[in-house]
Amino acid sequence: MAAAAHKPLAAITADDLAAAGAPEPAALHSAVRGALGAASGRGPAAVWGELSRGVLRPGVPFAVHRMLYYGCYAGSPSTTPPAWTPDPEEAALTNVGRVLEARGNEIIGEAYKDPITSFRDFHKYSNENPEAYWKMVFEEMAITFSVEPCCILRDSDAYPGGEWLPGAVLNAAANCLTAKPGRTSSDVAIVWRDEGKDSEPLNFVTVEELRTKSSLVANALDALNLAKGSAIAIDMPMNVNAVVIYLTIVLAGYIVVSIADSFAAPAISTRLKISEAKAIFTQDCILRDDKELPLYSRVVEAKAPMAIVIPARGSTPIKGLRTDDLSWEDFLGRADHTKAGIYTAVEQPAYQFSNILFSSGTTGEPKAIPWTHLTPLKAAADGWCHMDIRKGDVVAWPTNLGWMMGPWLVYASLLNGASMALYNGSPNSSGFAKFVQDAKVTMLGVVPSIVRTWKNTDGTAGFDWSNIRCFSSTGEASSVDDYLWLMGRACYKPVIEYCGGTEIGGGFITGSLLQPQALSAFSTPAMGCNLFILDSNGNPLPQVSAGIGELALDPTLFGSSTTLLNADHHEVYFSGMPEWNAKVCIMCPWLLV
Repeated sequence: MAAAAHKPLAAITADDLAAAGAPEPAALHSAVRGALGAASGRGPAAVWGELSRGVLRPGVPFAVHRMLYYGCYAGSPSTTPPAWTPDPEEAALTNVGRVLEARGNEIIGEAYKDPITSFRDFHKYSNENPEAYWKMVFEEMAITFSVEPCCILRDSDAYPGGEWLPGAVLNAAANCLTAKPGRTSSDVAIVWRDEGKDSEPLNFVTVEELRTKSSLVANALDALNLAKGSAIAIDMPMNVNAVVIYLTIVLAGYIVVSIADSFAAPAISTRLKISEAKAIFTQDCILRDDKELPLYSRVVEAKAPMAIVIPARGSTPIKGLRTDDLSWEDFLGRADHTKAGIYTAVEQPAYQFSNILFSSGTTGEPKAIPWTHLTPLKAAADGWCHMDIRKGDVVAWPTNLGWMMGPWLVYASLLNGASMALYNGSPNSSGFAKFVQDAKVTMLGVVPSIVRTWKNTDGTAGFDWSNIRCFSSTGEASSVDDYLWLMGRACYKPVIEYCGGTEIGGGFITGSLLQPQALSAFSTPAMGCNLFILDSNGNPLPQVSAGIGELALDPTLFGSSTTLLNADHHEVYFSGMPEWNAKVCIMCPWLLV
């Protein structure tokens, strides 16, 4: 940050503010002096809190935001000063805060003080008491099992970190298609809009409508007479149809094969062959900026099995299909319409595969990573705890079902009783920024490259993002200045950095709304996750020690993968790793692409 190179806040003048483009610099300078007085004696973070919450607004030029932020911390020894600090009253309203306020003495003991002070104790509790912690989380998310597990975790030679939910039978998709306590079937499950229709009203799909659509597709899918447990691919943009199809495949006892819609034919072919997919859902094309990008033709070039092809433009007839392929209309016509809106979920053992995802494959053949019916619960639990996704929230994250954040968004939203916000177009556009405003998005997920584009083009200017309670970021290393700018678009709501891997269905290191958040920095291991720094000899450093080395994970990690379809799971993740508490540590997934 090089804070020492910046002018201290007390030395900034009205002329400095004017030079940075501040409107009414004298008035702003007076407000800065007022913030210094209001936070007197409470340190620079308190001063920045006064400025960010009460003075700075999105319309003020970013150069002013930047000057005041760095001015607050000028001379500070910290390289990661907080850009956001939790408010005690707001912290008590978060999912974790609410639980701790109600059960803090039971969970933490007599040492419990308040949600902010006791957050680290809560993290320790999640690792030392997995039986109690995960039972509580499942109750909070109202997860239903057709057969309850005999326990939460037990030792097992077959699973390096232990066997989770032994004996449990459930269906992750079915849990998404039922109203959560405090919500009804008429509540919104998906809010969406097409690019180019940015001035038109939003579109909504209720929980009941989502269940009905999924039941229709499930009945049509069964009419194809594929064996239960067959792998069925999806190669589509992430729109309502894609989400319905995704949930349907899992609901009906099949396995989703996730393929990104940006892939060329060879990458599609590789993933279809590894997964042994029996069918694929796709679109005729992808619509972007009034352009039609090919999709079905790439699927044909990949020599895909039977394709069910959806028209990108509504009811436009699809021409030139291969002999065994089906149009969306013909596919749905196969359903028994006397029971099309009703479907009984295929309940599955907890470790049954629900989704096959892939690593990027940048260093060789992509690893085929199966998710079970447990993995969605890990994704949703991260959303519940770290992004504070609550009932009635609206969650947006520009992504695709071909990457783990697509399924993550489905489960983190619906299993927590929130609505999923889908924009059918480029997230770089002002249309997307308007959609965030109109949909009243409360949690916005990003990747740094998108934020960089917004900042460089001022693409969010004029739109009200004040409903956002937090951002979250993953996928790339973020920039301090870009994320200071991003926070300023929503009146300084925090950015929860989120690092994990497809192999664990979520994150291993992240942030929390109960901790101060620094720009482009993590503040906590994920709940239920222990991290270790390995020294030069490969030995874990003591937990209380600072050090430099390779990061490793405790294998007792709920929802993580236990097998690979095209590689030796133990060889990839455990071979050569040290032991901790008689268990072999896991190599960090992000080191393996």
